Amino acid sequence: MYKTLRSRTAFTLVELLVVIAIIGILVGLLLPAVQAAREAARRMSCSNNFKQVGLGLHNYHAAYKQFPTQLGGTGSNLQGADRYYLGSDRTNNQSISFLVGLTPFIEQQALWEQISQPNSRDLNNPGTLRIPPWPAMGPTATAVNAANRTPRTSTYNDGYEPWMTEIPTLRCPSDPGSGLPAMGRTNYAACLGDANRYHDSGPMSSRLVISSFRSQEIRATGRGVFVARTEVKMRDILDGLANTILGGEIATDLGDRDIRTAINENVGTTEVQDNPIACRDAIDPDRPQFWLPSANLRSRDNEGRGYRWANGNGTFSSMNTILPPNSENCVRFGPTGLGILPPSSRHQGGCHVLMADGAVIFITDSIEAGDSTIGTVRRSRTGVRAPGSESPYGLWGALGTKASKEVIQESLNQ
Repeated sequence: MYKTLRSRTAFTLVELLVVIAIIGILVGLLLPAVQAAREAARRMSCSNNFKQVGLGLHNYHAAYKQFPTQLGGTGSNLQGADRYYLGSDRTNNQSISFLVGLTPFIEQQALWEQISQPNSRDLNNPGTLRIPPWPAMGPTATAVNAANRTPRTSTYNDGYEPWMTEIPTLRCPSDPGSGLPAMGRTNYAACLGDANRYHDSGPMSSRLVISSFRSQEIRATGRGVFVARTEVKMRDILDGLANTILGGEIATDLGDRDIRTAINENVGTTEVQDNPIACRDAIDPDRPQFWLPSANLRSRDNEGRGYRWANGNGTFSSMNTILPPNSENCVRFGPTGLGILPPSSRHQGGCHVLMADGAVIFITDSIEAGDSTIGTVRRSRTGVRAPGSESPYGLWGALGTKASKEVIQESLNQ
């Protein structure tokens, strides 16, 4: 009698292990591609947000015949102990960023109406109307504390809701930063050009009175489209809209001592003007994207890069074209940001910039940036640092200046 052979209905252990191994290999190959595709989508969304900012700037200019002012707003001829760099809840001490005036042009009309009118809502005292109300155009965009509040300041300005609001259009999806201690983050900043002397004050004295000396200084160093406390129009961009950077992307601080976002202020006023790489010795040689533990970094929690969209001071909403993208931040006077403020991003290899014609271009870290050991242009300097000179920082510096007659020999859109 013959036995009937049964057909096999299951895998052997060896076959099962081989299948699992193959699946593991395929997942390992596929995962980087999925991550790259997601980042590509985030990068495109980031570029689109920046284009919306550019469109808003053009519409603002069409309405008011100028760009919104960086470090503009209310308050002048300050009295007593008041200074523009101190907090106030009576005026904004001409401290607000170009982004504030832009709000009604980037579909934030409701927020603009809260800002432009007196406002009684106080986040620190919900359900209670603030008396007197916050002033029209708000207080200073500063979390006032004992170190920077004036004698007459009666409250903490982190209770002012508009300044604490995070606007989706101003955020890059590739940047993971969120929430406190920031007072509403921004990933898009105004370009101040390739110099930095008096970029924290513009032509004003500390009491917000026109200073003849500072006016002469900022006339020589205000080489970018945006100039502190100064009106700028398209007609001032003599190098051509397509050849001039209007703004740059910035990464926001994650509290990790990143050289792009943690502010190194162990530097003097002269150093940040005469030696752009003055802070480079404080970079960790084993981890060159981070500062050494001994580096003198700004320690206040709410003063990281990009932490206050409504504040026009350099640390929060400005960039310059002195060092190439994703280089270190090196400033004097903490959040006022007098110093070296390169653009940066969480994208691989570079960051977006907004050109004055509205185009958004991705600039790589390796862009030709001249000689970083040369000091910035200043009124009292001669040679390559004399007022009106071509930028000492190569193509990168030339893109940041609006009227220095540099010639761009190739299209950046290729």
